[in-house]
Amino acid sequence: MTLIRKQGLASMKDGAQISWTALGDTTDTTRRAPVVMLHGGPGVRDYLGDVAPMLADLAPVYCYDQRGTGGSPWEGRHSFALHVGDLAELLNQWGAARAVLVGHSYGTNLASRFCLAHPDRVAALLLMCGPFVGDWRSGDQAERDRRMSPAQQMRLRLLEQLPDRTVEQETELLTLAWFTDHADPERGWQWASQGARQRRPVNWAMNADLGKEGRADPLDAHLDRLRSCLPAHVEILGGVHDPRPLSALETLASQLEVPLTRIEDAGHEPWLEQPATVRRRLREFVRAAVTP
Repeated sequence: MTLIRKQGLASMKDGAQISWTALGDTTDTTRRAPVVMLHGGPGVRDYLGDVAPMLADLAPVYCYDQRGTGGSPWEGRHSFALHVGDLAELLNQWGAARAVLVGHSYGTNLASRFCLAHPDRVAALLLMCGPFVGDWRSGDQAERDRRMSPAQQMRLRLLEQLPDRTVEQETELLTLAWFTDHADPERGWQWASQGARQRRPVNWAMNADLGKEGRADPLDAHLDRLRSCLPAHVEILGGVHDPRPLSALETLASQLEVPLTRIEDAGHEPWLEQPATVRRRLREFVRAAVTP
């Protein structure tokens, strides 16, 4: 089956240009809620192009580079409110009153905050590998250290401390930082190296702005309100071997009173290590969400 592919630039109210891609039949998003995929980072371009085709025969699927990344260049101070506003404007321009949101990593935080601001516009919500709540960072760092050699740890710290990095140094830094995301270290290195080349340059200012706001106003403080405005279809999906502790997702699922699906033998990007399992689960979720 050949999927229709469209690309475009959406103009935001402040003049920013957001680059987007759509797969599937987008002719009537008023009748059938589209799927909108929210990539992580923050600060890298969209990387969910391998996931979108898993769903595009069930509903139109939109992906976009968040402002300041990839094909959406922009300079300025980033905030959750700004990015939530971008998503609302994009839905308007796509003619979609509501959407099925599929967020990954930081994208789950964005999806959750969008749900808090616009609960009437979220038809269903799938949170993949996030958001992580509670004191999860210490466990994450300990597991990453366990998966790295002392030499790799030392090299990563050295690269992080450089005031300026060459393209080669930046690629090496990202590879070292990302290969521990995966259950299989050998394939993880290959995926991280590929991702480091494809997803850079990283918008470190965006990463810092949103990281600072997230620490000042953590999603943890809004979970009761989030639970009250969730749509009927919600699911959390996590890789059992993600270095970020699965217990944090278990805590979140309990607090939100939603199901958690565990993907065995997979890390932070489970579609790479268990594509068939992830495809089946995503399709089951979206089919249930878009079926009248």
